[in-house]
Amino acid sequence: MLFLEHRTVEETVLSVTSVGSNMSRWKCGIEGCDARFENVESAIIHQTTEHERHECKVCGTIVPEGYFAIRHAFDEHTRAEFVRAYDADSSAVRVREDVKEAVEEVADLNRVVKTLRDEGAL
Repeated sequence: MLFLEHRTVEETVLSVTSVGSNMSRWKCGIEGCDARFENVESAIIHQTTEHERHECKVCGTIVPEGYFAIRHAFDEHTRAEFVRAYDADSSAVRVREDVKEAVEEVADLNRVVKTLRDEGAL
């Protein structure tokens, strides 16, 4: 699994922090939230159900904050559109791409979507 150091809120919305010798925990990373989770699926569900929605600055679509906002930005728009709309630089793009990749390497996104639909959050 890709290890991501904790970064500021402006840089990332999910991170893996080292806990103990062999354990990792996912940290929400949304501004003002210090919630930590044993698995990434719980972190994504938390971000979707416990935080305000995010309005995409490129197209105006309303998406859940956190992972789903990153996924929307990079699956629906070009990197250049993201950089212009969010006044970001290449470092900010790389951090978010790393977060997206790390999540998608380990997450059971089908289970996340099913859980969110069952809870009425999607």
